[in-house]
Amino acid sequence: MPEFRQIILGAVANGERIAALVGIPQDDETLHLVALIAGDFAGELRLLAAPVGDSYPSLAAECPQAAVFEREIAEQWGVVPTGHPWLKPLRYHPSYRPGRDAWQRDPTAPIAPAVGDFFRVTGGQTHEVAVGPVHAGVIEPGHFRFQCHGEEVLHLEIALGYQHRGIERALPGGPHPRTIHHMETLAGDTTIGHATAYCQALEALAGCAVPPRAQALRAIALELERLANHTGDLGALAGDIGFLPTASYCGRLRGDFLNMTALLCGNRFGRGLVRPGGVAYDMDSAILDALRSRLDATFRDVAGAVNLLWDTPSVLARFENTGALTLETAITLGLVGPAARASGRNLDVRRDYSTGAYATTAIPVALQDSGDVFARAYVRWLEIQHSADYIRQQIAQLPDGPIRAPLGPLAPDSFVVSLQEGWRGEILHLVTTDAAGRFAHYKVVDPSFHNWLGLAIAMRGQEISDFPLCNKSFNLSYCGHDL
Repeated sequence: MPEFRQIILGAVANGERIAALVGIPQDDETLHLVALIAGDFAGELRLLAAPVGDSYPSLAAECPQAAVFEREIAEQWGVVPTGHPWLKPLRYHPSYRPGRDAWQRDPTAPIAPAVGDFFRVTGGQTHEVAVGPVHAGVIEPGHFRFQCHGEEVLHLEIALGYQHRGIERALPGGPHPRTIHHMETLAGDTTIGHATAYCQALEALAGCAVPPRAQALRAIALELERLANHTGDLGALAGDIGFLPTASYCGRLRGDFLNMTALLCGNRFGRGLVRPGGVAYDMDSAILDALRSRLDATFRDVAGAVNLLWDTPSVLARFENTGALTLETAITLGLVGPAARASGRNLDVRRDYSTGAYATTAIPVALQDSGDVFARAYVRWLEIQHSADYIRQQIAQLPDGPIRAPLGPLAPDSFVVSLQEGWRGEILHLVTTDAAGRFAHYKVVDPSFHNWLGLAIAMRGQEISDFPLCNKSFNLSYCGHDL
């Protein structure tokens, strides 16, 4: 364990990051901590493992990006990271009783925080604002606790995990017939991203080579998913500041991109399209022509609606310098996806760990450096342009051939990591198999898992009225955090 900690801390100090830190039980019933270290600039992944007892010295005080991983390990396995700065349950558990559970056994914390405890700022001029977990719209549960001085937010703590969906617990022993449907609903707005990461893991374990045509069709579907969500987000950001021209158009245009996905497979979210070995549906020349025509028309409308944002001083006045995160903070927290790229963090799975069509046809990485709401919005606009161009390229050079290869048995006693760049950022699936080639352990790290703390830090020093705008500029997943 001392060497395990030293390697991780040294790697992070050298610019690498923790892509995953999980507990995996072994056949002899000992628990190993397993860390996946991403060296994005070299396109390398390093895997570390060390046996652990009832406790180990926490990484979080020296490496904040480990904090949520360590809270999850304590929650799931009862292993205490001693010295953790804020060791409380990562997810809401109504049955929690202080003194019984793992986080209460930290000898360095006389009273460990319970699930209902929140960090508090005291003083005669401070007050507390609690929002959620039940919200006033059709939205999943999440609780936000603000510590304020007047309108200024001094601290925001975010509590998630109210649904206990149990997806990860349903995966060992698989793959089952329902496993692909679990993957498509891990985060419903990221159906293609998670289904592709899952299928890549199976294909690696089975030694299956996906046909080039299927790889191109997967890339088209993944970029359509990005287009739909980024367009919807820009419309929602406009709505949060009362700028109705962009808000009213982008809601409809998001639907147009979803309908293009339905053109591919009959489902607007892409369910049923990505399958182990390839894809379930092909595109003939008529569908390709229709897709190209719809894409061009919708992109023109998106450009007209979105460019209104950058040409309107009142919009820029609300976007600029709101919820800013520096590059140093983004690196320290281990942010991924558009939120990281908006702070100047140059990382993208499609380039750094390219697979499928991305390994043969590169896609530009969209970057900004101001780290504020404007940057997170503008990165989305740049990615919309890049995704539309990429789809046009794939349509123009779509390879001939089959769309699916047979999937043989999965390799026994094996370990695989699958990465994909979803529209929110890096999706990671980490799988081990048993002696029979079945899933022994399956761990999913949704990009939101890395980024929720970024939203909390971005709110420090902001007006509390800026929260809806900051929240939407990250647009993180509640259900992707609650697996």
